Amino acid sequence: MNKTWQFILHKLQDRKEKGSLRKLSSNPHPIDFCSNDYLGFSRSAELQQNIADTLSQIPHSAIGSGGSRLLSGNHAYTEETEAFISNFHQAESGLIFNSGYDANVGLISSLAQRGDTIIADELIHASLIDGARLSHANRYTFKHNNIEALEAKLKLATGNIYVLVESVYSMDGDLAPLQEINACCKKYDANLIVDEAHALGIFGIYGKGRVQELGLEKEVFARVVTFGKALGCHGAIVLGNAPLREYLLNYARSFIYTTAAPLHSIASINCAYQLLASADHTPWIQQTIQQYSDALKSAGYRGLTSQSTIQTIRYQSNTSAKNAAASLQQKGFDIRAIVSPTVPIGTERLRICLHTYNTEEEINALIQSLVLLK
Repeated sequence: MNKTWQFILHKLQDRKEKGSLRKLSSNPHPIDFCSNDYLGFSRSAELQQNIADTLSQIPHSAIGSGGSRLLSGNHAYTEETEAFISNFHQAESGLIFNSGYDANVGLISSLAQRGDTIIADELIHASLIDGARLSHANRYTFKHNNIEALEAKLKLATGNIYVLVESVYSMDGDLAPLQEINACCKKYDANLIVDEAHALGIFGIYGKGRVQELGLEKEVFARVVTFGKALGCHGAIVLGNAPLREYLLNYARSFIYTTAAPLHSIASINCAYQLLASADHTPWIQQTIQQYSDALKSAGYRGLTSQSTIQTIRYQSNTSAKNAAASLQQKGFDIRAIVSPTVPIGTERLRICLHTYNTEEEINALIQSLVLLK
């Protein structure tokens, strides 16, 4: 056995011993409290039919894309979809990427140059972290949602400054104080970039996100809106002004050097946005969030609750979080443990996602099961 295989096996054994070895599962449990399909779009028969109807009307539609968008993979319908989404979000322009990861990596790594400064909330998503690592900029983090800590780092910044936050954080479901962060960025001439992955469909009228809910769409430098959560699709769009779109076309490597999404994917995104715009779904999901919070309090359970669809129950180790998840799965609840190193050691948790299709009976049954775990 050569040194490479020894290294691989050693690293896997290390994960096993720490209870953090990741594995794929293709057997979801019947009651979904796990997926990011907050509005149930991925299971919508109406959306499925709308996609089929749309594809039948697009001339020369194909299963595959044929190449990168800068070569043979572009289509007028894709650009129409980008314009439609940009208008929905009151942005001047937008560029679709194949995933939220690609969008964040491409945006951050191409913008920040040597001598510039990236300042990120300590709990930002791995894709934003990786984008920053791929740049040659100076990098700092600040204590989660702490304006004083952010300002302290802004005082050290040089060159063009980029501040990276999520509007809704994916592991705890808590909200960024966007108005205060934006004011701080303006004071230091910093560019605010907001990842709206878990805000789309949940906050703001018609689920337009927290940036628009707070009236900051003309203030922030760029927004990253992903389609793989509430829209039940795949991909993402970077929203900003027209020069930013042209810049990313020319410099974002994760856009330039990848095969374009097929028209079926673009049609899915377009139709999902039309469904989102057809009715305001946010009261339904906010009602579900309130039902969960009320049921938790009524049961006397002292768990933390958030204003978002993401709710967490904290444990002290990988093993205890995994055992709790296994117990709930035996009762039919699809709930997964989030373990270190995805989250810091000592903050392992159950990540519970709420959906419009979770009934009051399901929520109450979950709460009672959580109480029994204590």
